[in-house]
Amino acid sequence: MLRIEQLVKQYRTGDRALKGIDLEVPDGQVMALIGPSGAGKSTLIRCVNRLVEPTSGRILLNDLDIRSLSQSKLRLVRRRMGMIFQEYALVERLTVMENVLSGRLGYVGFWRSYFRKFPQSDIDEAFRLLERVGLAEMCDKRADELSGGQRQRVGICRALIQNPELLLVDEPTASLDPKTSRQIMRLICELCQERKLSAIINIHDVLLAQMFAQRIVGLQLGEIVYDGSPNGLTPDVLTQIYGEEDWEATIENVEEEDLEDEALDGGPDREAEHKKTPELDRDRLSGLT
Repeated sequence: MLRIEQLVKQYRTGDRALKGIDLEVPDGQVMALIGPSGAGKSTLIRCVNRLVEPTSGRILLNDLDIRSLSQSKLRLVRRRMGMIFQEYALVERLTVMENVLSGRLGYVGFWRSYFRKFPQSDIDEAFRLLERVGLAEMCDKRADELSGGQRQRVGICRALIQNPELLLVDEPTASLDPKTSRQIMRLICELCQERKLSAIINIHDVLLAQMFAQRIVGLQLGEIVYDGSPNGLTPDVLTQIYGEEDWEATIENVEEEDLEDEALDGGPDREAEHKKTPELDRDRLSGLT
């Protein structure tokens, strides 16, 4: 689905953030990128959709070479790649619904987007997504009235309303408390499974990566030093990625968290996420149609 070949990113200073990365992400796989700060995780994700321009190499999305595209064609292809940002990247003064619908800007014409005139089908899909993530009753709230976890859920909806083939997720839990971090990671993985989406998640938290990702790629100084299953992250491997530390304690914590997560599966938090919300008065959003 996504194939990266000999990807290099070298800055004008001469520093190489990526040193010949080879990577394949098949359809439907949730992959976590881990590694210390400066390892090249965010650079790799941003090279995929060319928010950062690679120096050399190839990036193939279903055999389409992203690096060879003109800016106009790149804009069209970016619709197929949803991006979820660490700092949410919401427009604070806009409502939750308006922020979600901004994910459709690549599909509507300039004037319709300028006046926020979206098709009813887009509005209906935005309602469905907000209901799925437990925010349907907050559709009229301004983004700056939301908590961090709620903002990240809005960002997830905005990415998904693009109907993407690939999700690029940059530190989705960095600003969140531990409980909310687990809820957000669980939600991303569940939505990927429901929609058969591939995802690359850049994440610092090794524990969360092991709990939720199907595959883990470890970067160190712009090179892949581990590519395998979460269970393969032994103390030796973690030392190779991050350096010397008591990794036995981290692995024990992962096992304990996995057991706790299984015990909570279907408990109050998950019920709250999937609870049925009351029918909403869609006339309140008549100005968007």
